[in-house]
Amino acid sequence: MTPEKILYALATVLCYALMCGVFSWQYRSRQRAAQRRVDALLPATPGVPAWWVAYASQTGQAEELALQTAQALHTAGVPVRLAPLSQISLADLQQADRLLCIASTYGEGDPPDSAVAFARQVMATAGASLSHLHVGLLALGDKTYANFCGFGRALDHWLMEHGAQALFERIEVDKSDPEALQRWRQHLGHLAGTNDLPDWEAPALQTWRLQLRTHLNPGSAGEPVHHLALEPVDDAALPDWQAGDLVQVEVPTALGEPRDYSIASVPQDGAVHLLVRRTLRADGSPGVASGWLTHDAQPGDTVMLRVRAHGGFRIGDNASRPLILIGNGTGLAGLRGHMRGRIAAAQGVSDAAVAPMWLLFGERNAHCDAHYRGEVDAWQREGWLSRVDWVFSRDQAERRYVQHALAESAAQVKEWVGQGAAIYVCGSLEGMAGAVNDALQTILGEEALQELAAEGRYRRDVY
Repeated sequence: MTPEKILYALATVLCYALMCGVFSWQYRSRQRAAQRRVDALLPATPGVPAWWVAYASQTGQAEELALQTAQALHTAGVPVRLAPLSQISLADLQQADRLLCIASTYGEGDPPDSAVAFARQVMATAGASLSHLHVGLLALGDKTYANFCGFGRALDHWLMEHGAQALFERIEVDKSDPEALQRWRQHLGHLAGTNDLPDWEAPALQTWRLQLRTHLNPGSAGEPVHHLALEPVDDAALPDWQAGDLVQVEVPTALGEPRDYSIASVPQDGAVHLLVRRTLRADGSPGVASGWLTHDAQPGDTVMLRVRAHGGFRIGDNASRPLILIGNGTGLAGLRGHMRGRIAAAQGVSDAAVAPMWLLFGERNAHCDAHYRGEVDAWQREGWLSRVDWVFSRDQAERRYVQHALAESAAQVKEWVGQGAAIYVCGSLEGMAGAVNDALQTILGEEALQELAAEGRYRRDVY
């Protein structure tokens, strides 16, 4: 290699390192700003007991409600300590007087990823006394799951069994039920001695236009999957979302019940991209939201939506880490967002200087279900993707899924993780997510996987 090529290679590596440093600095700046908001809630007078406001969040809703709760109490003059449940110890609970907890549920009754360690360690402690603790609990859930609010209920029962006293009866929220949230605010106002707590309205929905819709899997044995592109009307500025974030789409026939979808693009693409599969209800009719998005709405029609941050699936401190991206079906949307985000951030930098990405993606048949195949193949040829494993369950006699590809590549998974890789999983909760988690536990060990989750190196967006 000539000296000029060596210098060029060094320069590109330096540029990429600087770029990653900028992203890391921006992320840490946001973290410091968030920490300043938390610190501002602490009591100004030493010795004044603070109320704990804790949250267990999977998609960010519980975290946002906890922040709103803490800020409302602070405004009413109540000193507050805000923290994720994972940062609260048994000793903290035993020393506290009041705890307000917002707890979401993952899947069929499990704790969110960030609260697994609390559930397995603190909640497994026998003989602990919490008799001095007064508790108010807001449980978030979805009644389409059999074990509605399962983790919130389990946490509430554990607290009561260990002597904690309920400030009021547990409040359960189906999705974003405004009446349940209003009851929570009313109880907070009563506890804080004020009737003047602010309303917590969700950000207003904005008017967008369906720019195009493309059927990606004609001939598939599964339901139709469509790529959608949406842009703000009247040349309005794009919101500043990040890879990993969601949109909430309101369907005309289901007003007040917006549906969440993973964003498959980044702002540099100039539009919000979605990957939507039409779902069928028990009677064979299409799902309200998916049926409208994949059939009834036409290009040129307006769509009401808002972007919602999904802190648990953003890149965070993983901007310069290798990425193992695992998913199935329309879960490719969230993974595509991260791939496009890394590539957009690295424009002008040699692909050899960019941290590697490995995609493992599962669907039914290669001939019709390889969504975005041309795009992914091009990224692999250009070096953005170091490895791609396409796993098609029905292209052979024995069913094969992404967890099988993981198990077959156990040595490589351990090597990537050993080199600092982060793991992102996106797709179906039933079947894929649990099986992938089991495979990763077998490969890495349960404790190691929990440590990755605690470090933000194991993140999931599953539904």
